[in-house]
Amino acid sequence: MAALARWCVRHRLLAVLLWLLTLGATATAAALAGSAYSTDYEVPGTESGRATELLARGFPGVVGDGGTIVWHTENGTVRAADVERTMTRTLDEVAELPAVAVVAGPYGEGPAQADRISADGRTAYATVTFDRPVGDLTAADARSVVDTAARAAGDGLRVELGGSAVALTEPRGGLLAETVGVAVAAVVLFLVFGSLAASLLPIATALVSVGTAYAGTVLLGHAMTVADFAPMLGMLIGLGVGIDYALFVVTRHRQGLRRGLPVGKAVEEAVATTGRAVVFAGATVCIALLGMLVLRLGFLDGVAIAASLTVVLTVAASVTLLPALLSWIGPRALGRRERRRLAEQGPEPETGTPPQGLAARWAAFVERHPKKLGVLALAAVTVLALPTLSLHLGTSDQGNNPESATTRQAYDLLAEGFGAGVNGSLTLVGEVHGAADRAALAELAEAVRGTEDVASVSPVTYAPDGDTALLTVVPESAPQSERTSDLVDRLRTEVLPRAEQGTALDLHVGGVTAGYDDFAALIVGKLPLFVGVVVALGCVLLLLAFRSIGIPLKAAAMNVLAVAGAFGVVVAVFQWGWGSDLLGLGRAGPIEPFLPVIMVSVLFGLSMDYQVFLVSRMYEEWLATRDNRRAVRVGLAETSRVINSAAVIMIAVFLAFVLTGDRVIAMFGIALAAAVALDAFVLRTLLVPALMHLLGSANWWLPRSLDRLLPRISIERPRQPVAPGDGRARIPGRRGECRSARAGADA
Repeated sequence: MAALARWCVRHRLLAVLLWLLTLGATATAAALAGSAYSTDYEVPGTESGRATELLARGFPGVVGDGGTIVWHTENGTVRAADVERTMTRTLDEVAELPAVAVVAGPYGEGPAQADRISADGRTAYATVTFDRPVGDLTAADARSVVDTAARAAGDGLRVELGGSAVALTEPRGGLLAETVGVAVAAVVLFLVFGSLAASLLPIATALVSVGTAYAGTVLLGHAMTVADFAPMLGMLIGLGVGIDYALFVVTRHRQGLRRGLPVGKAVEEAVATTGRAVVFAGATVCIALLGMLVLRLGFLDGVAIAASLTVVLTVAASVTLLPALLSWIGPRALGRRERRRLAEQGPEPETGTPPQGLAARWAAFVERHPKKLGVLALAAVTVLALPTLSLHLGTSDQGNNPESATTRQAYDLLAEGFGAGVNGSLTLVGEVHGAADRAALAELAEAVRGTEDVASVSPVTYAPDGDTALLTVVPESAPQSERTSDLVDRLRTEVLPRAEQGTALDLHVGGVTAGYDDFAALIVGKLPLFVGVVVALGCVLLLLAFRSIGIPLKAAAMNVLAVAGAFGVVVAVFQWGWGSDLLGLGRAGPIEPFLPVIMVSVLFGLSMDYQVFLVSRMYEEWLATRDNRRAVRVGLAETSRVINSAAVIMIAVFLAFVLTGDRVIAMFGIALAAAVALDAFVLRTLLVPALMHLLGSANWWLPRSLDRLLPRISIERPRQPVAPGDGRARIPGRRGECRSARAGADA
């Protein structure tokens, strides 16, 4: 690491240019290639996945991406001559647009057309089928449909549009979220450093690395399945950890300058010490993210690799680009007052002084009241985690969008005119092998009509080759309702098995709700394995770093508490709707089924950083003094300020992404912000030190036989010992803090 730092300092212009060229090249390639993200959460091998395969083979026009044009009249009916004339002309214009394949409206003869007009005659809709998947559509393609349809509105006629393609045209606050998050981070950094130059470097480093990663994720989408929210998720994680990692390196560099080190030497020491810790922390985040690969779900594999790519690039920028920039600004990494004090009073002593200030007083307070404070912290986390017990995994849809969105307006008009279930119908699909199967299907349609929570059932439709049959079932409840999920189970376990008896039929239930239910069931089934693998790997890393059984176990427990508390906040805001309208997050609904897996990965990796930062300073003091109380007190006093500053930056960045208007990204932002707040302000600075005071020297116990077997690793480069004879031993410092302790002092 020291050699890398020296190279970056000596060739700082080349190092900066290489990063800028990499950013420019990847951004250009991404712009030329375009995006190829996936919105398909279907899992092959599940029943809903089999239904989709049969539909695609027998009814290629049914499966695909489309939109819905909904119109409603306050006076009269949609069958009025002027309304019919206006909408017929509009639908014909939409059908002529380049990206549109078919438009099916309500006007004409036949039951299919009549079903598109509500019972009161005041609402009607038409379906728009595009000639390509939504992932291949441009915003301009969707915008042309929206603008053409919207021109029909007026004189008491409302026109709204729904569907995944239409959602492409709705404004997203991505740039606003990034700007707000970065601005708050800049303010916090300036307050911490007191230097404008030093506060801008972590932000510049994070922006370059995250920008490169964003473009890389776009390109990755052409090589494998990458979810449509993966780029924004990667940006959210990258900005948070990138600014934090750079904060740690700059903090260590400034300490070196205050001790009188030349700029180049201070940069080298910062990278050789704190840079090693940053690499270790980034590796733990990547390990946690790549743990998603054990689930063997292509949809999540792309998310894991894209997020890991972002973390790798932020770490690389922190130990290459940042050192070059630090050497460029020279002594200006210190504020004017610090430079003046250094010139007048000389360098600070390397040995340092006992911790002072609020952090030291807090550490002493925790030392005096570990039981009371530990119980208080545990109670607070438990209260926040209680809503997790009612966690409902399912699909959120356009009914959860903000009320101002046209997709939400279309959703509500359809629900009011045709029933909530029309927004997410179910499909019964199966292969047909003879007359007996056809007779059974006719009876099945009647049986399904009489099933609880079914609003309507379409007649049996046969594919052109006659080998595949389709029934469309409209539930009485909304797609995200638990009643709809219960209906899916009822059809699969009761209705369809009775219809299949004595026939060759093999029927499958598909549709939005069925697909999400299958996806959720698959993830929940594999979640214990995933959590076990991630926790085990983290415990092994901490065991090697701190030579202790208790430290890894406490870290695992803290991670579980942080995840539980974060999920409690997510359930309260998004599922129960507490404050969701105030935050502009739309109507309450279920939690996305993939959220638990991704959240566990990200939170475990992020919390490991704080764990390593806090405990390694305690471990250093323990090795010097063998006094657990002193080790915990000093470690907490000397690290809590940086932990809290880093946490405030992360929280600001994560919360800013609520402004994107994307429900999934907002869910991640609030969950991560809640988890970091709990981790930094409750767990690491209160519960962990309280427990360590109560456990005493047992914190550092490791069986001798295991100690001999384990390899030894060092998170930071050990210091060279001072010349013999001065009676003092140099101890490697956490985050580059070098402390000396008299041999055997306070033992």
